[in-house]
Amino acid sequence: MASKQVLVMKKFPKDRNMRTGKYCAQAAHAAMGALLSLGRMDPDLQHFVISTENTFVYEWLVGRFTKVVVYVETDAELEEIYVKAREADVAAALITDAGLTEFNGVPTLTAVGVGPDDAEKVNAITGNLPLF
Repeated sequence: MASKQVLVMKKFPKDRNMRTGKYCAQAAHAAMGALLSLGRMDPDLQHFVISTENTFVYEWLVGRFTKVVVYVETDAELEEIYVKAREADVAAALITDAGLTEFNGVPTLTAVGVGPDDAEKVNAITGNLPLF
């Protein structure tokens, strides 16, 4: 079995480019957001609980945290990836930057985290995208 997570970044044109650190932060938000979408807060235990019934999620959590970073160029492409992931019952998080440090205060879509899940399911959603 192979499990993986794919981070889909929106690649901005040179005149609107994000700083490298901002790209890294947005990728981290996408990775964490997708993972946390698999869990819930357990009020009795007062802990965050992630179900590991999906063996691919369990393998990813105790394994190598395999990640691949790819890119798209438009908001529509980010939204389409997110919808495809949710329709396939794959963990996903669509990230919108608040615009506090970049984008002149305008909230801006920046990334989608897809997975962790079965690498074949994730590849069916993101496998055609170019590496970032």
